[in-house]
Amino acid sequence: MTPSLENLQQLLKKLPGLGYRSAERVALHLLLEKPESLPVLVNALQTAATSVRRCDRCGHLAEDKLCEICADEKRDARIVCVVENVPDVIALERSGAYRGVYHVLHGKLSPLQGIGPEQLNLTPLQDRLDSGEIEELILALSNDVEGEATCHFLTSEMIPANQEVAVSRIGFGLPSGGGVVYADSVTLKSALDGRRTYS
Repeated sequence: MTPSLENLQQLLKKLPGLGYRSAERVALHLLLEKPESLPVLVNALQTAATSVRRCDRCGHLAEDKLCEICADEKRDARIVCVVENVPDVIALERSGAYRGVYHVLHGKLSPLQGIGPEQLNLTPLQDRLDSGEIEELILALSNDVEGEATCHFLTSEMIPANQEVAVSRIGFGLPSGGGVVYADSVTLKSALDGRRTYS
């Protein structure tokens, strides 16, 4: 194996879901079977790297100040579904069961890993809560200790005392310890339809 091919394989191996063999197959495929796709792929990566940013309002992926979901006037901005990461938004959108908007925390509280409120995308959510625009907060966080701790923090520390915000927690159909991104569309629809009041 040439040094350049070895370097490419090592970089590919760092991507999620690619092990040694998968990275080797992808590298060889790009170099030997589809060399004409390499410039297109490199250009797409460079364009995405310079164009894609976080939505100012919710933290989802965007190319403008607002993502397509926040900018869509047909979405119900009074209902906000709080998720851990961007793949959770994509999974919920794929289910077709939800017409509100989102807020992406980009993680969950985990003191053992040094992740506190300061490391999460909380300020824009606090601004939305303080403005009184949110009527319902749907907590679509992992069904584990960190997810529950994050839910508790959101409900006990962030909702203003003078605001009446309904808080619900999805969970029906999601396995213990499981996350939104791993559930299929039917399970996610059941989870949203079967959400319960969180207290």
